[in-house]
Amino acid sequence: MSDTATGVSSTTRPPEEIESVPVRHPGRWIATVVILILVAMLVHSLLTNQNFGWGTVADTLFQGSILTGVVHTIELTVLCMVLGIIGGIILAVMRLSPNPILSWISWLYIWFFRGTPLLVQILFWGYIGALFKTVGLGIPFGPEFVTFQTQSLITVFFAAVLGLALNEAAYMAEIVRAGILSIDEGQTEAAQSLGMSGLLTMRRIVLPQAMRVIIPPTGNETISMLKNTSLVSVIAYLDLLYAAQLIYSRNYQTIPVLIAASIWYLFLTSLLTIGQYYIERHYSRGSARELPATPIQRLRALLSGGGTTPAADTATLGHGGGGGQ
Repeated sequence: MSDTATGVSSTTRPPEEIESVPVRHPGRWIATVVILILVAMLVHSLLTNQNFGWGTVADTLFQGSILTGVVHTIELTVLCMVLGIIGGIILAVMRLSPNPILSWISWLYIWFFRGTPLLVQILFWGYIGALFKTVGLGIPFGPEFVTFQTQSLITVFFAAVLGLALNEAAYMAEIVRAGILSIDEGQTEAAQSLGMSGLLTMRRIVLPQAMRVIIPPTGNETISMLKNTSLVSVIAYLDLLYAAQLIYSRNYQTIPVLIAASIWYLFLTSLLTIGQYYIERHYSRGSARELPATPIQRLRALLSGGGTTPAADTATLGHGGGGGQ
């Protein structure tokens, strides 16, 4: 049977080329234009508005009292986070304890310190002397052997540490508890079958694996702690914000001085963010086949024209040896 009889042409035509038309996204372009206009207006205001007082900002950045406030802010952040993490681990273990008394004490602690404002807690510790005039050591409900004046014992610095650290412990307790609960119970059962004690199992088996869950929110809490230290200015502790307040109370340049303080907060927060990235990257080993490239590795790849992380670097990262850049 011929092709003509079957109604099929003997000459085959090539299929017509399909012209692909990308999907239009006018909303994106409109949003981009609006954002660029707003950014341009902001930059223009920063450059032309004399009220920003950039000269005063530059003069304030490295004043002695500001630098002292920066040092005190760093000290408070480090000390309170260390105490908060230690307290959070203890509270989390108590919360997960089969002992109902320990579990309820931990729950009440977390409920109270998360349920009251941090500013109120700092003020409470700052004025604790109005509630207890003296603090003594002795027999409970009996005679006191040593007595101290509360106001001299709990200094402004001590009150700031108590207010920040005790509050942070409540939040860290929930973070640590979530990390512990993320580990399969079979890990604990296997450790117990090897004769490991509960404390040793927690220290050697559970917590190292839970760090991958604990580290990211802990980094966020550290950054929040850095900014929350500004609240201790209400009890006249010389942190960064209180140092700025002392300066603009004398020169009346409120906005420029606050901009200088904000620049320091942004700088310190940026350092903490970089540190958090590398710590998270370290503890993510074993959960992914390849670790993400570091910013330096990405920059090298971009400058070399490859656009991606070099294979040699990737291979090194896969074996956990590329975290030191």
